[in-house]
Amino acid sequence: MGRGRVEAFSDGVMAVAITLLVLDLHTSAATGEPLLDQLAHEWPAFLAYLLSFFVIGTIWVNHHLLFDAMVRVDRLTLALNLLLLLFVCTIPFSTSTLADFVVEGGTNAQVAVVLYGAVAEGMAVSFVLILRHIIDAGLVSRPIGRDERRRQLVRFGAGLVLYPLATVVGLFAPVVMMVGLTVLSIYYLVGRSALTELAAPSPE
Repeated sequence: MGRGRVEAFSDGVMAVAITLLVLDLHTSAATGEPLLDQLAHEWPAFLAYLLSFFVIGTIWVNHHLLFDAMVRVDRLTLALNLLLLLFVCTIPFSTSTLADFVVEGGTNAQVAVVLYGAVAEGMAVSFVLILRHIIDAGLVSRPIGRDERRRQLVRFGAGLVLYPLATVVGLFAPVVMMVGLTVLSIYYLVGRSALTELAAPSPE
């Protein structure tokens, strides 16, 4: 199967997910509260929105790079891609939950942090599984040696460690976790991805 249909479907799912994030940003004239006060009161929702917007944006960019390196997809690739989209679809829910409970503190805030971290970790695991499969199944545009395979998986799989670490930080300082993950997502969004090397000629 060609890449086009998979990418088009995935793009649609991610577009819906990133659009749903904005539904948790709201103000109301009916409350009688000054608009500036309402905006200040809703800061957790705005911070959570920025975090998840850049998380999904980074997923979209890396997903494009991942499939750009492929010459075809097989059935297992489709299944693993669906697993990735499963977690992408839950990001709006985990985002709104985090925004609702982050200020409250206590057990509810910690559960919200763990929920967000679990979704992020699931997304990272799905990405690594796809990358490992397409390399091992020879679905990329050129042969990948053992050393390069290991290097690519280590570089691309950094989130497997970073997301749990951020979640631990979030148990004690949720806002620090949110800011840190936002900065990390922006870094991966604008930085050179390990995936760009897969479609490039072999350095050897």
